[in-house]
Amino acid sequence: MKARRKDTLDKDLEKITYVEYASLSISRRIAVPGLACLFLIAVILVASLSQLGQPALGVVVIASVLAAYMAVNIGANDVANNIGAAVGARAFSLTLGLAIAAVCEISGALVAGHSVVNTIASGIVDLSQLQGPQQIVWMMMGALLSAALWVNIATWIGAPISTTHSIVGGVMGAGIAAAGMASVNWSMLAGIALSWVASPLLGAIIAVAVLAFIKTTIIYTADKIAAARRWVPVLIGTMFGAFTTYLAIELSVTPATSGLPLFLLSGMAVGLLSWGLSVPLVRRQSLGLENRNQSLRVLFKLPLIFSAALLSFAHGANDVANAIGPLAAIVSATRGVTAGANVAVPFWELLIGGAGISIGLLLFGPKLIHLVGKEITKLNPMRAYCVALSAAVTVILASSVGMPVSSTHVAVGSIFGVGLFREWYIRNSKRRQAYLRMRAAGELPPAKEDGEANPEEAQRRYLVRRSHLLTILAAWTITVPAAAGLAAILTLIMFRLFI
Repeated sequence: MKARRKDTLDKDLEKITYVEYASLSISRRIAVPGLACLFLIAVILVASLSQLGQPALGVVVIASVLAAYMAVNIGANDVANNIGAAVGARAFSLTLGLAIAAVCEISGALVAGHSVVNTIASGIVDLSQLQGPQQIVWMMMGALLSAALWVNIATWIGAPISTTHSIVGGVMGAGIAAAGMASVNWSMLAGIALSWVASPLLGAIIAVAVLAFIKTTIIYTADKIAAARRWVPVLIGTMFGAFTTYLAIELSVTPATSGLPLFLLSGMAVGLLSWGLSVPLVRRQSLGLENRNQSLRVLFKLPLIFSAALLSFAHGANDVANAIGPLAAIVSATRGVTAGANVAVPFWELLIGGAGISIGLLLFGPKLIHLVGKEITKLNPMRAYCVALSAAVTVILASSVGMPVSSTHVAVGSIFGVGLFREWYIRNSKRRQAYLRMRAAGELPPAKEDGEANPEEAQRRYLVRRSHLLTILAAWTITVPAAAGLAAILTLIMFRLFI
């Protein structure tokens, strides 16, 4: 009898445990939208306080909420590109990656987000062709809502689309619905479209060049550790020097052309300082490491963390415009500014965009991080470093001239470039073949490396999943017309309801 009571008690305790697990799972599901709602409430307060005494307070608050919604979707879908490669290479944990990206996204948006915002706000559609501020307001509302909905749908189904494509298509479609085809700045749009083709190619070229340099100077050498001690600090110094030059240009009040020598000198000074500081650090990390590729992964973790942070900063500087550009145009229109090349971008708008992107990443981003970082091609810290560095440099170059490129294009282009280069290198590199002959002759210690265990198999191996390339290209192709069509419909509805 006592045994039966004990069994019954154990079963009851198991049921209680299952209930506790179920309630914990439900609470997590509730917490995510709950935190998102708290962020939207904070956005309403910030927008209201910033617009006290200004006309059309309610309209600006609604636009701010839509911009925050778009920013959260950007963080959920787009920021996966920034840390996906590093997480996929297991250089750091997903939690650390999310924290680094969140801080750097906000910093990039606040420090260098102005240039691209102006392009989105007033460069795609000629605002002077619209009939007054009200049309500008509701056209941009339609563009914001359509882009946010499209990115939300893509995130839900797990497709890493371009949020830049979404907002550019949204603004274009809303402009056509509001004022016809002539209102679109087709030359500007052609330049943006050209950058969408050029940016992934440039990202791939830079990534391949850096990877080829690493393979030549470090991986396929007799003493890998000694080579890494020499060249890893150089890579770190070059990265920090280039980033410092970019920041000096962005923060300077003088024209970039007149101050360029000073900017280059400041970048060179920081680069040399970074190189000097990293030399003893890399040397200390390399103590006791074997002369193997596995050891190189340890030495490349630090530069990979820096490059991922740099890419997140660059993404914040470029892609915050996808959420804040229409909001800036709306706020300016409510104050009577209906045309002009430059739209004022207050600090509170950039703060909403940067914070929204970070919150979207923290709450909803991990799903696409695994797709970008692990499912296209195999990444180790060296390859992931090449991807992050090339994407950061490409996006920084675009941001410095106010061009809204797609960070998704650049990052994915870099990943595919690295994978395809590895396929070619395994089959055709004379340096690699000589290295393998030396190892087979016993002149070098054995070390397992991708494609080397079976040379005949390596000749016919594909290291890139082509199916993902086709899926991503299809998502990119449909984004602009889908966002434009949805924006046109929403804009016409808003015009009918509010004008």
